[in-house]
Amino acid sequence: MEKMICRILLLISLNCVCGTFVVNVTQTSYQAEENHNITLEWTFTTTADTSSDSLLIFCDLRTDHKISVLFVLYGGVEVPESRDQQFLRRVQWDKDVLKDGRLRLHVSRLRTEDSGWYRCKVRRNNVLKSSECQLNISAVRDCPEPERPNTDTHERSNTAGGGRIGLYCGLGLTAAVVVVLVVRYILFNNILLRLRWRI
Repeated sequence: MEKMICRILLLISLNCVCGTFVVNVTQTSYQAEENHNITLEWTFTTTADTSSDSLLIFCDLRTDHKISVLFVLYGGVEVPESRDQQFLRRVQWDKDVLKDGRLRLHVSRLRTEDSGWYRCKVRRNNVLKSSECQLNISAVRDCPEPERPNTDTHERSNTAGGGRIGLYCGLGLTAAVVVVLVVRYILFNNILLRLRWRI
């Protein structure tokens, strides 16, 4: 029993002294619009003796259709010629934060085809770890022009409505004239009849 306890304590103390090498992404999901810029960031554990010369960092974009190399750092030196054509002159990195165990990649002029899973692999002392995040790029929407009323239709409806009103007024006036004429005729005939009776 004592041997087992000693072994467990030894394992725990070795783990604390050596440390566990871990790579994490600071954000698992990003949203951005086309033509904007974005910063992707990963962290990894470092020790006092960790130098950028002992690191191999490989970052790529994975989609359903292909894998594109985004960034490679080997022996403390960036290898830009390994970068995929899609990311040429669009990816920069912060050298000063690498010693703190952070990798920051700035991707500029985003395109919709930049959407996908971004994975960063870091190898230190022959131990390889990785972490990934998802980036969704939405297309820039054209601003729709505000709808303007169709003046042709509006004028036609007013003209048609105005025509109907004129028709109704005309019919009403005609009816009134007919009524007046009928009343005059009746009155006139009535007066004539009376005169004839008197004569």
